[in-house]
Amino acid sequence: MTSYAVVIERADDGGYGAWSPDLPGCVALADTEEAVIAEMRQAIKLHLAGLREDGQPTPQPTTVSAMVISLDAA
Repeated sequence: MTSYAVVIERADDGGYGAWSPDLPGCVALADTEEAVIAEMRQAIKLHLAGLREDGQPTPQPTTVSAMVISLDAA
């Protein structure tokens, strides 16, 4: 099993966007965090399938870990 890191961001309109540092151009948008995760899972599958169909190599994940760092408001 291959695991790709995904970054989820909240948009100004309240929706969510997601992207993967290891898969440039692979993005998803949805109204909820749960929905954007589901959309991104599908987007990654389609992105990798498209690369294979085009004879391109599938990128290996390079992201080792991710975290959210919280700071007190300044």
